Amino acid sequence: MRRASLYGRAPMMPDLKLAFSLFGFLDEGAPADLVAFRTPLFVEVSNPHHYFEGRHIASLVPEATLRLTPEVVAAATDWRALLGQ
Repeated sequence: MRRASLYGRAPMMPDLKLAFSLFGFLDEGAPADLVAFRTPLFVEVSNPHHYFEGRHIASLVPEATLRLTPEVVAAATDWRALLGQ
């Protein structure tokens, strides 16, 4: 939703594709270090009692990354740079 709000609209499929690509969920060969990084972040985050954990995940992504296209994010090889790490 953060990406959509930058453009003044509701979330759309490209917003989801960017987020899923960024954290390696659309890539069967996601780097092991990315999987190790994301695993504790997403544990039980779907539970509404973990709202602030979800907000934390959203805050990890710099605005510059949110302004990229999903294709650019999917093609990127340095996930740390995309997350400002």
